[in-house]
Amino acid sequence: MNTNQHISQGKSIGDLGREAFWFLTHTLLAVIILALVVGSMTLTHPAPDALQPKLLATVLALLVPMIGGLIIARGQQNNIARNVWISGLVVFSVLCVWVLDLPTGKGLCESCGAVEKLWRTFFDIRHGSGLMAGDGLFAGTWIPLSMIGYAIGARFAPGSNS
Repeated sequence: MNTNQHISQGKSIGDLGREAFWFLTHTLLAVIILALVVGSMTLTHPAPDALQPKLLATVLALLVPMIGGLIIARGQQNNIARNVWISGLVVFSVLCVWVLDLPTGKGLCESCGAVEKLWRTFFDIRHGSGLMAGDGLFAGTWIPLSMIGYAIGARFAPGSNS
């Protein structure tokens, strides 16, 4: 390991601040794009227990931010947007810890182990855990998925490879 190399890679404080600002901005843009997807899905008034709208929303939570990330990164011509997937993993990790700490009870994944508790909260569309007031799919799956999709779209933007 080279001990003479700084983590900042020779960047000034201003450059690092601008990168942090754009990183947070791109993360927020990914969430805003997801909010538009969820808002437009809500206008159709889907049944709360229906499987197809949830599957469609899951696919759109990846694809629409991917297209948005591609368009925004193409216009901006920098590579910061490619790193937004890290925000998605952080959000998912924090929510996993929170869900594991939630109390269980009657109708709330009463006899679930840790893995089953996470699986049913975030990924099981038909038989959710009942934890997080039923919003595990939205918070733990769609939000991180939108950030990952945004980063993938930004990766394919021309001029963002430098």
